[in-house]
Amino acid sequence: MLRLPLLLLAVMIPGGDNEDGIQGPTSYHVIQISTFANSTWAQNQGSGWLDDLQIHGWDSDSGTAIFLKPWSKGNFSDEEVTEIVDLFRVYLTGFIHEVQDQVGKFQLEYPFVIQGRAGCELHPGKAISSTLRGALGGLDFVSIRNNSCVPAPEGGSKAQQFCALITQYKGICDIIETLLSKTCPRYLLGVLDAGKAELQRQVKPEAWLSSGPTPGPGRLLLVCHVSGFYPKPVWVMWMRGEREQPGTRRGDILPNADWTWYLRVTLEVAAGEASGLSCRVKHSSLGGRDIILYWGHPTSIILIALAIIVPSLILLICLALWYWRRWSYQSIL
Repeated sequence: MLRLPLLLLAVMIPGGDNEDGIQGPTSYHVIQISTFANSTWAQNQGSGWLDDLQIHGWDSDSGTAIFLKPWSKGNFSDEEVTEIVDLFRVYLTGFIHEVQDQVGKFQLEYPFVIQGRAGCELHPGKAISSTLRGALGGLDFVSIRNNSCVPAPEGGSKAQQFCALITQYKGICDIIETLLSKTCPRYLLGVLDAGKAELQRQVKPEAWLSSGPTPGPGRLLLVCHVSGFYPKPVWVMWMRGEREQPGTRRGDILPNADWTWYLRVTLEVAAGEASGLSCRVKHSSLGGRDIILYWGHPTSIILIALAIIVPSLILLICLALWYWRRWSYQSIL
């Protein structure tokens, strides 16, 4: 257990978290999930994230980092990246051994899961804060910030025991503080600069309406779908004229495979009250020109019909022309 705090440092080498007020992502953090099934089997999972965008993975079988973007290394040299990957590999292997050795001392019962999140975030004004947080079984365990370990109330005596152990080793705490306050911010600024062309792009959303499962007799569930937008912040609301409808329910913003986002927003109404309702979408890529879709609007129906019919008509015309030319050629012969 004496080496555990030192091994935890490897998680923070790239480090980060999240904040608003700046264009594009503002944080980087590494997530570690270590599962201990019994005294002989354990597994580590690792990933690195810019806000909600994953840019690093970890192949636990080969002990190798996966760089998901060409700019995922930031401004770190190849030598620095190799050193970090090697340190991460040593850390993950040593972490499992250290925890298994201390199961009895900390009165842990199999199976259990240890989770860690460490990194730094950029605030308005270019101030950067860093932190490390650990959890045991999904409950907060400890946090390390400003060269001090703080046990979480949920961690009980185990968390207090862990922090008491760490504070005995000032050198280790100093290394943690250096990695959090210097190495992580340097990486964060470097990767934001290296990936800015992609991170600061603007992609306009597409929106469409549909009805959901019937909530009950005489009721309708109106669904507004918004997809393909980037960056993530978006405002979507069911409206009647200029009045926001308080029954609007917003789902989770989900990722698409192309690094854009999808959102589903619903409203339950009486069947006779659906007329006149609209879904309004605001997004930075729209330049202030909101998308407004009206429920049951004839234009929407016509556009959908045209989208289906026009390609079919074009295909039929092309087939007719091909057949006519072939028939004409055979007639001449």
